Amino acid sequence: MSQEPQVCVLLEPDWASGSLAADVRRGLSSYPRTLPPRWLYDDRGSALFDEITRLPEYYPFAAERSILEAHAEEIVTASGATSLIELGSGTSEKTRLLLDAFTSAGQLQRFAPVDVAEGTLRQAAADIAARHPGLEVVAVVGDFTLHLAHLPAGGRRMVAFLGGTIGNLYREERAAFLGALADVLEPGDSLLLGTDLVKSADRLIAAYDDSQGVTEAFIRNSLVVVNRELGADFDPDSFSYVPFWDPHMERMDLRLRAEVPQRVAIPGADLVLDLAMGEEIRIEISTKFRVSRIAAELEAAGLDVARVWTDEAGDFALTLAVKG
Repeated sequence: MSQEPQVCVLLEPDWASGSLAADVRRGLSSYPRTLPPRWLYDDRGSALFDEITRLPEYYPFAAERSILEAHAEEIVTASGATSLIELGSGTSEKTRLLLDAFTSAGQLQRFAPVDVAEGTLRQAAADIAARHPGLEVVAVVGDFTLHLAHLPAGGRRMVAFLGGTIGNLYREERAAFLGALADVLEPGDSLLLGTDLVKSADRLIAAYDDSQGVTEAFIRNSLVVVNRELGADFDPDSFSYVPFWDPHMERMDLRLRAEVPQRVAIPGADLVLDLAMGEEIRIEISTKFRVSRIAAELEAAGLDVARVWTDEAGDFALTLAVKG
């Protein structure tokens, strides 16, 4: 008999609108102008991203999944965890491979998915509770950049942060996030971190500029979100999509470029924006890593690398790091 999942809501009802307004005001008033990528994931954005993960050009999803399929049992054994926490869990699709391995080992007592999307989280938690009778499922509706101190305590915990999502954070944001996470972990707790690895610029650009234009639609949807939520009057069709590889920072940089001069009113953020022709708005970065760089960033935060797994092609890495 499956237990009903518990759901802990840490976000205020007006969190999204208030945070979006603050992010838009800060990001679009700075240079280069930016929109934080977390606002890409409304219902349409989430559906588009799900489509992206199945595109032939977009290798990270399949590469990370292949690592989990091949090494989930080793990961479970190496972690020794009795509690699994997943940050930015979404549907927890790939994490089910870990959950199955934990179930086979008989060592997992609790699973805690964390995400800002309450509806998706509730459904995923219910599905997992039904699939794993006897497992305590505690879903946390929260923002992993704000609520690390509220992660469920008890047992030996492994925090999974998959999908290469950490690459969306700037270097200083990564350092702050990893440091804050290390601070809330107990000795013996661990982090399982998914990172996309540096590879040829051609493959990277193809992955973010797919032939069907799905990624372009995903990035362009950020303007639709601002229009809907903050009453802005962006014309998404007056922007072109500009994805490029930054070899110095070793990251993909995804931008929208104004094709005509335009004035955009954003009442909900109390902002009027004058964009020159050719001016760009950075929507997302996706940093690519080298294994040595991953280790250095983790160790700087106080986490010791225990194991690293990659897919056969060496496209993606899963790193297990332990709090000493």
